[in-house]
Amino acid sequence: MTQTLEQLSAQVLAAAKQAGAQAADTLAVQRSSVSVDVRAGTLEQAERAESIDIGLRVFVGQRFANVSISDRAHGAIAMMAERAVAMAREAPQDRFAGLADPGQLCQSTDSRPLELYDPAPEPTPQDLMQDAQAAEAAALDNPAVSQVQSASAAYGTSRVHLAASNGFSAGYTRSTRGLSCVAIAGTGTSMERDYDGDSRIFQSDLTPAHDIGASAAARAAARIGARKPPTGKFPVLFDERIAASLLGHLLAAVNGAAIARGGSFLRDAIGTQILPKGLSVLEDPHRPRVSGSRLFDGEGLPTQPRQIVKDGVLTGWTLDLANARKLGMAPSGNAARGTSAPPSPMNWNVALSQGQQSRAALLRDMGTGLLVTSLIGATINPNTGDYSRGAAGHWVENGAIAYPVNECTIAGNLHEMLGALIPANDARLHLSRPVPSLLVPRMTLAGA
Repeated sequence: MTQTLEQLSAQVLAAAKQAGAQAADTLAVQRSSVSVDVRAGTLEQAERAESIDIGLRVFVGQRFANVSISDRAHGAIAMMAERAVAMAREAPQDRFAGLADPGQLCQSTDSRPLELYDPAPEPTPQDLMQDAQAAEAAALDNPAVSQVQSASAAYGTSRVHLAASNGFSAGYTRSTRGLSCVAIAGTGTSMERDYDGDSRIFQSDLTPAHDIGASAAARAAARIGARKPPTGKFPVLFDERIAASLLGHLLAAVNGAAIARGGSFLRDAIGTQILPKGLSVLEDPHRPRVSGSRLFDGEGLPTQPRQIVKDGVLTGWTLDLANARKLGMAPSGNAARGTSAPPSPMNWNVALSQGQQSRAALLRDMGTGLLVTSLIGATINPNTGDYSRGAAGHWVENGAIAYPVNECTIAGNLHEMLGALIPANDARLHLSRPVPSLLVPRMTLAGA
């Protein structure tokens, strides 16, 4: 009879106890995936992968160690547990380390209402190839497209089980279905590239292949003839596709690990205005059919909706157990972990408030400036918030797109940028991080 992940987790915990661990937790992850790449209408590559990984964290007093293996044999598990305990005995003491108290643990662990797994039959490699071919064909229908760099389709499942000596034991299964296309427009030294893609839990929710290919082609064609914009101070509109990067910088700055080590430009900002009034940042890990949803975190604590920013005011940090203890605060149910590392704070589904205007209206109102559609590289100072990134997109004059631009740098300070954001109303609500296009009224551009 095939051993379940729950049974395997119980075996790992028993081995840890036998080896001398005073407390332990284990994460078992079983993955299966299939992907195909198509070029010139024919199959270029097909890959199928299956794996199982087991992570074990053991505690000996206030010392701990984390090890992982991919071998389910009884002897291998026993050796892993013995090695982990031996490592823990040599590790430095950490007075903040430890498992959750039983009273802190998630009591409702039935993840079925979150719809994390598509029960429909698994797509065959032929199904995936047909989708990739359709996306490629749609891109090539655009006369400006000279070639399609790649058209890829993939399907995967992951089964996860978390168990600990404090009594927690629960798991879930997650599926994902993806499709992407990268188109190249123009010829010779005037070639430009852009992409589109989608990833969903349910196949039925996936954007049609034709639409993905046509969108990738249109975006690539719109970049033909790109040149450098002028240098100076101008408004910058971050397109919805890349606007979530600004929210990402905010979330990194309120991460408990950064706060505990004093490495955040928002380290003293709780209770202060960091976004314009009317803007909020909501984390909701219980949204159905969304990739970031979960009922419990990597330490078995319940996840819960919370307002990280309310009406522009920062309300708190993103915390796992260890960093919450360091800061003398309650954990927020945001511990994430893999099999080879201990937990650390991470956000789940996070949304920024949408505005009342369309992106077109923001373009009209900004007058002359830059619409950014892609970002390249990053120089971000987490302590000061100083921001500098390479960018490409479109130059806007008198509220209308004038010509494509590339090879420019945008710079500012995240304190000022976040505090002046003007959102559009075009966020894609199915994403784990739905963020609309965002206008920053004034940034420094280095171009021609």
